[in-house]
Amino acid sequence: MRIACDVTDRTSVEGLLEAAVTALGRVDILVNCAGMTKRAPTVDFAERDWSDILDTNLNGTLRACQVFGRHMLSRGYGRIVNIASLTSFVALKEVAAYGASKAAVVALTKSLAIEWSPGGVCVNAIAPGVFRTSLNEKLLDGTPRGQELLLRTPMKRFGRVEEVAGAAVFLASEAASFVNGAVLAVDGGFLASGVNQ
Repeated sequence: MRIACDVTDRTSVEGLLEAAVTALGRVDILVNCAGMTKRAPTVDFAERDWSDILDTNLNGTLRACQVFGRHMLSRGYGRIVNIASLTSFVALKEVAAYGASKAAVVALTKSLAIEWSPGGVCVNAIAPGVFRTSLNEKLLDGTPRGQELLLRTPMKRFGRVEEVAGAAVFLASEAASFVNGAVLAVDGGFLASGVNQ
């Protein structure tokens, strides 16, 4: 089933849980992947834009974790996978709000992991590298920034979306039953990269 949800609205998130439980009986897995960004010089970055990015990327993740986490904790089982970013660990020019929000997602992931795992809920994150999508293909294929991202990726290519899906399946499965508070980079070696030539 497909249901639209606005992570900036707790009532919307609660409605999603209710619909899922009504249709499926329970929710075992939550993947928090709603996100937004805006590129601009930080010195001029509008406070409203900063707040909107943090409200979606960080507070939206928290809202969904709280709503679905309460359900999972009441059942004694759950798997939560939050989507972090390369910018959780390294800076990309002129996306400070996005980076701050995604670094906070990593901290939130670790905090929830130690709080909720005794109740049967494991909380982990994925830090995707650069994946070509319809939203970013013009940036990746036609700009110096795209070329730099490719240069910094030791595998010399961008990721395919199915390559990040496998990591989510792993973290949501019993194969990861003792993985908790981890951040799995799926980045073609980007975070390991120093000098590549």
